[in-house]
Amino acid sequence: MNAKPFSAPAILIEPTAVDQAAYAASELRTYLERMTGALVPIYSGRAFKPRLPDAGELTDVTDRPFIRLAPPDSPDLGEEGYRLRGDAAGITISGGRRGIIYGAYELLETLGCRFLTPTAEHIPVLGETLTLPSLDRTYVPRLEYRLHNYQVFTQYPRFAVKRRINGALGGDGRGGIGEQFGGEIRYAWFVHSFNTILDPAVEFEAHPEYFSEIDGERFGGWTQLCLTNPDVKRIAVERVREALREHPGARLISVSQNDWGNPCTCSECRAIDEAEGSHAGSLLHFINYIADAIAEEFPLVTVDTLAYQYTRRAPKHVRPRPNVCVRLCTIESCFMHPFEVCDDDTRRLPQPDGSVRSFMDDLREWGQVCDRLYIWDYTTGFAHYAMPFPNWDVLQPNMQSFVNNGVKGVFEQANGALGGGADLNELRAWLISALLWNPDVDVARERDEFLRLYYREAAPYVRDYIETITRVVREENIHVGFNDQCDRAYLTDEYLDVYEGILREGFRAVLEAGDALAIGRMHRALLPLRWVRMKNAQMRGEGVDAAEMNQFFEDWRAHGLTRIEEWVSAELTQHALLDEGRWRGVDYYPEGWWLAGPEYL
Repeated sequence: MNAKPFSAPAILIEPTAVDQAAYAASELRTYLERMTGALVPIYSGRAFKPRLPDAGELTDVTDRPFIRLAPPDSPDLGEEGYRLRGDAAGITISGGRRGIIYGAYELLETLGCRFLTPTAEHIPVLGETLTLPSLDRTYVPRLEYRLHNYQVFTQYPRFAVKRRINGALGGDGRGGIGEQFGGEIRYAWFVHSFNTILDPAVEFEAHPEYFSEIDGERFGGWTQLCLTNPDVKRIAVERVREALREHPGARLISVSQNDWGNPCTCSECRAIDEAEGSHAGSLLHFINYIADAIAEEFPLVTVDTLAYQYTRRAPKHVRPRPNVCVRLCTIESCFMHPFEVCDDDTRRLPQPDGSVRSFMDDLREWGQVCDRLYIWDYTTGFAHYAMPFPNWDVLQPNMQSFVNNGVKGVFEQANGALGGGADLNELRAWLISALLWNPDVDVARERDEFLRLYYREAAPYVRDYIETITRVVREENIHVGFNDQCDRAYLTDEYLDVYEGILREGFRAVLEAGDALAIGRMHRALLPLRWVRMKNAQMRGEGVDAAEMNQFFEDWRAHGLTRIEEWVSAELTQHALLDEGRWRGVDYYPEGWWLAGPEYL
């Protein structure tokens, strides 16, 4: 069939389509109208009426190009898969709750739209030349759970949907993506929930037996639960049931260790852990008990737990119940080299026998014993959000390692500051979300397209900067963790001179082009190098120039940026900059970073 030019396509919502087809139709209309400069009518017997008063009945548009939104035509599509079929005469998008929306964005992207950030889009103006492409495309994502917590997602849920994020955006694991936008995979409790079940500040005095026994004594400080105590198990089931009744939309509830050590070593817990070869043994027996107890009342709910630090190694014998999810954490790892090839033994997990285990050892073991394995991964430097974190070469191989070992969900933890970040965060958010959706995506093509559309005349210089800094890390075999300081070997003054020289060439290019948006973006891209210079000089005892410091923080705030490190305000980070020998503001909280409090804009 010959292509048919049009300026006013019709959007048809089938009466049996999912409710979210209404939002998919509104997004199609918005962007098609921008592309064509013509009004686009929507026809439906339910959520929408024709936009044009004289649009006529549904049967009147069957001889013109149309985009039809239909229910899923196969159970294999589930909630997130979609099918696009048709040609210039008309295309049908079929899908479920989220799939119908993702399918609409797939069509728009096929037509040339790019949703770069919440405030930066590339929408081609095609006018009468726009024709519907011939398509026969079906896609179901390999990962059922996809979450990335950059500010461009957490503050802008509609943009998160454009990038196919489906994890709960709220800091408590709940809330964010409304049901009209396809909803999200929502938690009732989100990680580190032992103190939610039994708070030692309330319960320890009367019931020390509920908490960790260490060296023969019950411990009420930074403690965990005694996972073999029958009363703890009973109370845990009651509290889980209460939480799920309070949050009927939740499909996951995390019953997981607190964010510190000190597991229970009483005789009962120790016997299980020794037989299982891991503290995950007593934990998984405990989680299975809860999962069995709630299964009948909550058949759609999965009990989630962590394989984290002292529980990272899979147990030898016990296996998760079908309604249990284990979330394996990468926190000890180097993030500058792919997990499969990194040779940094100092970041491997020590074992009681003196041996060490790599993250890949544990990923492979959990992948063999757990049918629902999730990942908690780290993609930034939390000690210094502003520090260049050149993990560009590892993003795809690590994601592929996950899915190749049976992982079904990934959370990529990043700079969670309310104001966002400066380390090319928009590009990293673009690439990571693309990999969560399709681990085999052409990363180089995705990167170069984003750079061209976002940094414009500076694109080749930003690409050169990325390739240069990653080459230094790779060739010099420099290892960097999630919480390292910024005195790394790839951040010497000599290397900073090289990086800054490249980015300043890009800055000059957009300045000469008079591109105000790109000028601002390049100005922000230079902030991390300025921060590292200033901080490293201060830690070498060279002091801080007040004018330089004032200008940096003025520029930082002018870009809407807030925290420079994970847990404290920029003001306290600034104070630490003047305090000799102190790397971070969070150092003022020696009893724990969690005491610093939430962030306020």
